[in-house]
Amino acid sequence: MDRRSLLLGAAGAVVTGAGVTAPFGNTASAQAARWQFATPYPDGNFHTQNIREFVKDAEAAATGRLNVVIHSNASLLRMPEIKRGVQTGQVQMGEILLSAYGNEDPMFEIDGIPMLVTSFTQARVLAGLQRPFVQARFARQGITLLYMVPWPQSGFYTNTPLATLDGLRGTKFRTFNAATQRFATLVGATPTLVQVSELAQAFATGVVNAMVTSAATGVDSQAWDYVKHFVPVGFTRTKNAVFCSTRALNALPASAQQALRDAAERAEQRGWDIAASEERARQQQLADRGMTVADPAPPALMAELAKVGDTMVNEWVQKAGADGKALVDAYRAAIGRAA
Repeated sequence: MDRRSLLLGAAGAVVTGAGVTAPFGNTASAQAARWQFATPYPDGNFHTQNIREFVKDAEAAATGRLNVVIHSNASLLRMPEIKRGVQTGQVQMGEILLSAYGNEDPMFEIDGIPMLVTSFTQARVLAGLQRPFVQARFARQGITLLYMVPWPQSGFYTNTPLATLDGLRGTKFRTFNAATQRFATLVGATPTLVQVSELAQAFATGVVNAMVTSAATGVDSQAWDYVKHFVPVGFTRTKNAVFCSTRALNALPASAQQALRDAAERAEQRGWDIAASEERARQQQLADRGMTVADPAPPALMAELAKVGDTMVNEWVQKAGADGKALVDAYRAAIGRAA
């Protein structure tokens, strides 16, 4: 079945046990709903592996009421298309980098502000405070948030050692959300939007020659083939959001709905644990492949990053308004108490 046929077949319908499509909500209780799940990340990525475990768990607990087909590595929908695809019923479930949708709502992108979160403990605090805003926005769009999982800390990938931010000036800097776009502009780089599935080609063809992302993405894209240096700086710990169509969810039997939610809760906890373990493991893989991993990062670089981060927090608060200020204030108070 080609991509267009699959989308047309998935839109607004589930597949009955006899293989005949029917509108959401009209499927007999004994028949399994067949959902399509779109994610932009490759099979080897820990987010995708966590998704496969989540789906297996949910299907087993739903006792034959739910069947989910996973389409990884942007094979069905590219990341900018996934959220809209769930809203319109092209697919029933999706995964996105939440901060990549910051143009829809500033609350989606707060975890993309450089140096705001510098540990997994802080990331958990921010995620808890951010969640109600994400849930409310999704709900208005006919989407149910299932879970969120962070990426390991991100760092800079370059072909020369990076001692200060001046080393990024004039580079063609890969971006993936509004925050990285703004960061590139502030440090004098040329921002260029590149999706994760297109990274290796973008570097190979000279479209970009520097980036900031996690070691996990570096391994996924075999960064050692196109850059020599990685500097982990705790730039961000952005989160992926996994969600589904509220209409499709409500069409499931109550027991299957609960099975899905329970599996999502387990997937979130498992994902956070995996992200923490991936941080060192993937950095080591980069080193094992011949890349120079500068850990700890040069103090001058970290000091400059802190200043840029402060600028970007203030800019974000101006954009996000009263809710944004309240969120940042609550976050800073919470991590202050924890310290």
